[in-house]
Order: sequence, then structure tokens, then C-alpha cells
Amino acid sequence: VQLQAWGGGLMQAGGSLRLSCTASGRSFSSYTVAWFRQAPGKEREFVGAIRSDGSTSYAEPVKGRFTISRDSTRTTVALQMNGLKPEDTAVYYCAAAQGRLITSRLRNSQVYDSWGQGTLVTVSS
Repeated sequence: VQLQAWGGGLMQAGGSLRLSCTASGRSFSSYTVAWFRQAPGKEREFVGAIRSDGSTSYAEPVKGRFTISRDSTRTTVALQMNGLKPEDTAVYYCAAAQGRLITSRLRNSQVYDSWGQGTLVTVSS
């Protein structure tokens, strides 16, 4: 599937942004959709994911601040980011893999075969 991500921008620390990811109108019902991010000079890292059954998992740095959800049509996955910190500055990517990924595979970027183009989030202090 071809993914599109949008919603990035510049925000002050403590603010909120909402990123969205779609798959050209296709349903995410049978996919695990994850968000990864890559800060300048750093490796891409797992942010969180929503599995095909609707369960979610988050990386420790964003737990309690970020929330991943799907809309009722299951064609859009959102990443709601609250309490933003300067260290959240990165290019954010959505990625999709078929089926329900087990926890040990969620954080492995290589299991995802579809990726969005990335959207830049910049958090100023």
C-alpha cells in the first residue's frame, strides 16, 4: 500500500500536534500501522503502533504523551502528540505491515513493507 503522512510543523515545547496517515483510501483493518521518527544525526526509532486488532504499543519516551488511533472507517491512523519536547524534533514516518504484529516485532522497521514520505516535526524550547 502507498502511505501518505501529514500534519507536521513547528510547535513550542508543551504544545500539541496531530499527525495523520492514510493508505490511498484503503482500510487499515488488516494492518499494523506504526510511527517511527528520525532525528538529525540519529537512527530511525520506533514511536508507537496500532495493531490490526486495535491494540496499541508505545516507546517509553512517548508513553503518556502520544496516542495512536484509527478513525471509524479505519482508513486513517492518527498520532496525537501532546506535551511536546524539543527532543521530539524529528521527521516522523508512518509504516504498515500486514497482520497483527507481536510485540517483539513491532519495533523492527524491517518488518514494515510500506512507508509514508515523512513529515517534519520541530519543537522549539
